[in-house]
Amino acid sequence: MRVSVIGGGVAGAASAIALRRATGAEVTVHEAYEDPAGQVGSFLSLAVNGLRGLDALGCLPEVQAAGFPVALQRMWSASGKLLGEVPRGRRASDSLHSTTLLRGRLVEVLRAEAALAGARIETGRRVDPADLDADLVVAADGIWSATRTALDPAAPQVRYAGLYSVSGVSEGVRLTPGTYHFVFGRRGAFLCVPAADGTVWWSAQVPSPEPPDPEEVTQGLLAELYGKEELPLSLIRAATRVDRPMPMHRLADVPVWHDGRTVLIGDAAHPVGAGQGASMAIEDAVALARCVSSVPGVAGALAEYTRVRRPRVARMTRAAATNRDSKTPGTMQRRVNDLLMPLAFRHVYARSTSWLYS
Repeated sequence: MRVSVIGGGVAGAASAIALRRATGAEVTVHEAYEDPAGQVGSFLSLAVNGLRGLDALGCLPEVQAAGFPVALQRMWSASGKLLGEVPRGRRASDSLHSTTLLRGRLVEVLRAEAALAGARIETGRRVDPADLDADLVVAADGIWSATRTALDPAAPQVRYAGLYSVSGVSEGVRLTPGTYHFVFGRRGAFLCVPAADGTVWWSAQVPSPEPPDPEEVTQGLLAELYGKEELPLSLIRAATRVDRPMPMHRLADVPVWHDGRTVLIGDAAHPVGAGQGASMAIEDAVALARCVSSVPGVAGALAEYTRVRRPRVARMTRAAATNRDSKTPGTMQRRVNDLLMPLAFRHVYARSTSWLYS
């Protein structure tokens, strides 16, 4: 069987590994960008469900070595009150801890593993029609997927989500190792984590009715936005690198995932956000390979893949929408959150998230 994978990001590279190792198919990955980071830099976290997927692919140790473990997450109010401490990307009983790493490093490792598994990786050029002459086409071409519209001209359009993120790196600020910090700021959420090299990686998530002008989103503007929050302000002032702002987007439910030969995976099918984008893409890759290797015929395998994945992805998408809304509370809602969140983190959080990590 010949497989053509459109896109060499997390979803594409992971699917190449999975399909090579599960089916022995002839797999070629087509990626427009030579840089593993593509147009999206910054860092990401892999929760234990994503890490278990990597274990199934046989490359968990290599990915873990490219990042660092993070066991806990602490949530803070805008005033500096500790709202709660929870396991980061796992259940409390899980011995496996979430891994944080640069997105480019994750893609680099996955592409290398795909090549070791026997996949062909072609970068630096756009896909042409000849590349699609395969028994199975895996469309891992991201949230702006052209394949999605080709499969279904009535597919929903990508919309700006009313938020943008700015990532940065700071030096000289000491934080507890192995712990994420999430601040519900007055004018935007802010998360940060101390990296293995002693720097602190951070991301500001700013509500805005319109997508940002990159020239206007400066270190000074961020300092103004977070001027009343001690931890975010200290990190912004100590920043040695500030990346360009990245608008955050949403996509309504995609009704058509496949046509019997071509299938959407990862953000092309379901951009979930909520720190689960990479983990869900890895889950997709594992599930797709299992279906292709166990169900007769490509069309039947893709139908089974869709049946298996849709319910879990739909639940994750709903959770992501709730998570996104929690980053833009009004003044009154912030006060309510400050009162109720400590109770929620103590008594509800573990039960409400256990399905995700099981």
